[in-house]
Amino acid sequence: MKKIALTIAAVATLGLAACNGADTTEANTAEANTVDTTTEATVDTNAATADANAITAAENALDAAGNAIENGAEAVENVAENVSANAQ
Repeated sequence: MKKIALTIAAVATLGLAACNGADTTEANTAEANTVDTTTEATVDTNAATADANAITAAENALDAAGNAIENGAEAVENVAENVSANAQ
């Protein structure tokens, strides 16, 4: 009877040990998922930052083009004024 009780105790201990292993595996999986999620969030943030930088660069290019057009119009106006002033 004593051997049976010891056997049952040993089996129960092994069962508990197996459960603890499962908990550890689940914890490791959860940690890995957290790392994956953090990595994906970082990648998404970096992509959004790159998109924002591209938009800013495009806005700057449009501003520069507008400035060039404005400067060209002023140059034409100045030439017209000079021609008019010299013609008198």
